[in-house]
Amino acid sequence: MIKVMLVDDQNLVRKGVQSLLELSDKIEVIGEAVDGRDAIEKIPQISPDVVLLDMRMPGLNGIDVLKHLSASEQLPPTIILTTFDDEEMVLAGIKAGARGFLLKDVSLEVLVDAIEKVRAGQSIVKPVLTERLLKGLENSSPDFMSLEQPDPLTERETEILRLMSGGYSNKEIANALNVAEGTVKNHVSNILSKMGVRDRTRAVLKAFELKLI
Repeated sequence: MIKVMLVDDQNLVRKGVQSLLELSDKIEVIGEAVDGRDAIEKIPQISPDVVLLDMRMPGLNGIDVLKHLSASEQLPPTIILTTFDDEEMVLAGIKAGARGFLLKDVSLEVLVDAIEKVRAGQSIVKPVLTERLLKGLENSSPDFMSLEQPDPLTERETEILRLMSGGYSNKEIANALNVAEGTVKNHVSNILSKMGVRDRTRAVLKAFELKLI
């Protein structure tokens, strides 16, 4: 059983997520916090395997919680769970130590899978086709050259590919992962080469097709 803690200032949301997770025989909800300050106090005491953290809370928000617990080395693997597709907040959360994010309308199957992956040390980002990526798709034919079976991607390359699927630039990805922009460019180049495609949009389309992200 994976021990999960919920952090959200809305009681209805906490109870809803808990009820959803109770349908899984892999997850046990062992605690909840009603705001950021409550989370900072309870998380080190309860020691959950995974935290589902809301971003927008009164007082201390999710970013504050991540920064505080990261600084004290008491941050468990954490997934941002939000109703907002807020790019700046998501990137700030990942930079502050979150392992990824999901929107609150996620299905049980996807949520449980994400919790398992984060517990295992992976990072997850729900693919969100943002306006920037959609604009790229408008100029892209669905019929393009690529490798049927791309070379396996490394964990870091997969993480960057997920962020690419959200339409994030190399600079934004670099800031989120605390690496140099040149490092991201090298990873993107490797991703395109391994997948046999010529641009980022085609790489994301191929990744969706093969269910790599």
